[in-house]
Amino acid sequence: MLCALVEPEVYRGTVATYDDVARLALALPETSEGTSWRHRAWSVGRKAFAWERPFTKADLKRFGDEPVPEGPILGVRVEDLGEKEAILAEERPGFFTIAHFDGFPGMLVQLDVIDEAGLREALVDAWLATAPPALAQQHADRLR
Repeated sequence: MLCALVEPEVYRGTVATYDDVARLALALPETSEGTSWRHRAWSVGRKAFAWERPFTKADLKRFGDEPVPEGPILGVRVEDLGEKEAILAEERPGFFTIAHFDGFPGMLVQLDVIDEAGLREALVDAWLATAPPALAQQHADRLR
């Protein structure tokens, strides 16, 4: 199921890059950058909250005749499946999911579509959903 895909040319501002993701993610407390499946990932408390997510051959096959989102794709954690459904229902530009993410509290973001403010919000929410509870509580007010 795809939701809220926007063609890259619809966004008229500066598009986000993985380097922007790194800059914003590493500004969050106790965040580190590493790799997962040979792709960049950003973690807090040893748990990834954002990661590069290129499509696999199986993903591409599942798209069938539907258009495949272009550009760099970022995976982000969300608090729970309810939050995921709420974000998808809002039809935020650039946010979507694929069958591989069914039942998983995470979603995908087209970096070619999202602006820096939206990217920062997605990363902060992902960080808060993943950080150890005491650390998240300590920084929640400042980050939001």
